[in-house]
Amino acid sequence: MEEFLEPMGISAYRLAKETGIPQTRISEIIKGRRRVTADTALRFSKYFGTTPKFWLGLQDDYDIEEGQHLISEELNEIKALQPNAA
Repeated sequence: MEEFLEPMGISAYRLAKETGIPQTRISEIIKGRRRVTADTALRFSKYFGTTPKFWLGLQDDYDIEEGQHLISEELNEIKALQPNAA
């Protein structure tokens, strides 16, 4: 939203219309309630002139940050594997 739609003056409605993605899906992605799928990544990449991997990478980054926040206490309790002493 902040990196593409707002600077380019593109509304969620226009993005939906011009990519063939339902407006509800666009809104849910913007709100962080829905993932960017391969289908969506392909459509966004064609529309914005990027690659599908760019969009899936952004989704992965978001998922990792959210996951880290949700399970931070559990992660802190995990001890790193120590290499075997020879």
